[in-house]
Amino acid sequence: MATAEMLTVFTYDIANDKRRRRIAKILEEKLARVQESVFEGRLTARQADAIRKRIEALMKPDDSLRVYAIAKDALPRCHQAGGVPVLDDSDYWLL
Repeated sequence: MATAEMLTVFTYDIANDKRRRRIAKILEEKLARVQESVFEGRLTARQADAIRKRIEALMKPDDSLRVYAIAKDALPRCHQAGGVPVLDDSDYWLL
């Protein structure tokens, strides 16, 4: 797997409060919460895959998870309004 870091976005819809808190704690270990159920940070594909697998092990059929990897050259096409800005500047990353 590639070792280059990309902006990785995890977003979820988890039906159960306890499961949702457990999943949020997993994501908070490596990512910054930018909205209630949206987390982002710079991860390698291997790191993102490991987090995804941990979350999927907790999920039930009525839950959903989406993971998006955004390459550095795609960041200029990203847009956000309000909240934490999407930047490719390394000072932005909390990791």
